Amino acid sequence: MIIYNVTVNIEESVQNEWLNWMKKTHIPEVLNTKLFTSAKMSRVMVEEQMGGVTYSIQYSCENQEKLDLYTQKFATQLQQEHTQKYQGKFVAFRTLMEVVGEF
Repeated sequence: MIIYNVTVNIEESVQNEWLNWMKKTHIPEVLNTKLFTSAKMSRVMVEEQMGGVTYSIQYSCENQEKLDLYTQKFATQLQQEHTQKYQGKFVAFRTLMEVVGEF
């Protein structure tokens, strides 16, 4: 199992709008690719020195091949939609994690 983690720090001035858009539009669009089995969104519970509020969205993927397919066919367009909508109001980075055990 691969976890595709997207961490986003969003300006407080657009946080509620962004959160609603993520829940109702963006995350469902990612899941509609059928390449992820689930998604989990969490608020990072630290006060950021740079301001804003930080969230982590973790998409579960069965294997690297499906993640590669997502990256090749869908990621660019979905990321561009996010950037166009919230240009200059967020910082994001992505992390890949391999699940090595569940207890």
